[in-house]
Amino acid sequence: MAHAYTPGLKVSKGMALKRIRRLPLPGTITVQQGQKVNAETVVARTELPGQVTSFNVASLLGIQPDEIYQYMLKKEGDPIAKDEIIASSKGLFGLFKSQCKSPITGTIESISKITGLVMLREPPIPVEINAYVDGLVTEIIPNEGVVIQTYGTFIQGIFGIGGEAIGELAIVCKSPDDVISPDDLNPEMAGKVLVVGSIVTSDIINKAIQLNVKGIISGGIDDSDLRNLLGYELGVAITGSERLGITIIITEGFGRMAMANRTFNLLRECEGKKVSINGATQIRAGVIRPEAIIPDVKEAFSSHSLDIPDDPELQGSLNIGTEVRIIREPHFGELAEVTELPVDLQELETEAKVRVLKVRLRRTNDEIILPRANVEIVSF
Repeated sequence: MAHAYTPGLKVSKGMALKRIRRLPLPGTITVQQGQKVNAETVVARTELPGQVTSFNVASLLGIQPDEIYQYMLKKEGDPIAKDEIIASSKGLFGLFKSQCKSPITGTIESISKITGLVMLREPPIPVEINAYVDGLVTEIIPNEGVVIQTYGTFIQGIFGIGGEAIGELAIVCKSPDDVISPDDLNPEMAGKVLVVGSIVTSDIINKAIQLNVKGIISGGIDDSDLRNLLGYELGVAITGSERLGITIIITEGFGRMAMANRTFNLLRECEGKKVSINGATQIRAGVIRPEAIIPDVKEAFSSHSLDIPDDPELQGSLNIGTEVRIIREPHFGELAEVTELPVDLQELETEAKVRVLKVRLRRTNDEIILPRANVEIVSF
C-alpha cells in the first residue's frame, strides 16, 4: 500500500498543546516558570520606539544650519511637550523674536548642524502579550517570551480572519446545518464567541460587531460577503491582521456548508466555557490554521508531563480510508475519503507531473482524482 504524509486539520476533545508567546522586541517577562496562568494574564511586556518627526528649525528661524545650537532651548535627550518652545531667535533689541514650538510630546532625538533639522521622537508604545490560553508556564525564553502548556478541546478551521480573541462560548444555532439571522443576536452576547451553524453573512457579522461579540465560528461563508466585509478581494497572504473588531473561523468552506457533526457536538459540549480563538490562516507554504482552544481547567493547570508534539500542524499518514478535506477549488471545503493512492506521477492539465490520489466525496459519493497537495487530513 502506498503511503504519503500531508498536513492535517485537527478536531479533538482532549489534546495537549503548547503555545509560544513571543514579544516583537526584547522586553520583560512578568511570570515565572511553573506558574499557572489564565488566558488574560500578561506574561511579557516591552515598548516599541515612538515615531520620529523631523523639524526644520534652521529654516523656520531663518538661520544657517551650523548656527542651530546657539538658538536651541532644548538639548538632545530632553523631554518636550506639544507646543513647548524648543528654539528661539534673538530678535532685534529683544523684539520680533521667531520661535519654534514642538508639534509633538516626546523627546529631542537629535540636532543636526549639517541640515538644521531637529529630530523629535514620540513616546514609546507599550506592548503587552497575554497567555492566550489557561495553562502552565513551562519555559521562559529570556527577554523574549514564554511557552504555555495546556490541555483541552482543540478545533482547527479551514479559513479565518481576525486575530486572537478570548470569550465565553455560546451556541446560537439549533443544529450544524441551521441558518440564523441577525435578529437571533442580542446584547447579552457581548464578549462571547458564537457558534452560528452552516453560514455566516455580512449582516450577522456587522450586527455582532455592533454588539461587541468577540468571535464567530461557522460552517461556511459566501465569498461575496467576505469581500464586502473586508472591502477588497482576499489574496493568498496570511490573514489574521484584519482590524474588524471580531474574529471569524470557518470550519468547512465557502458557501452554505453544514458544520461537521463531530465539530458541532464538541463545541456544544463546551458551551459556557472559556474559548481562545485565532483566525490567522495561510494555506500555502508554511501552513497556518485558524483555531479554537477550550482548555479543560483541571488538566490545563496540571504540572504532569504531557507528550506534546513540536509540530503544531501535526503531520499525518495518508492511507486508504483516511478522511480528508479538499482545500482547492472547485471542491474547496468538501469532505472526502481516500479510495486510491497511485504510486506513479500523473500529468495535470497544466502539464505538471504530480502525485495524486482518488477520493470519494461525502456529499455526492462521486469519485474524483486530485493532486495530493490539494487535501488535508481531518484528524478526529
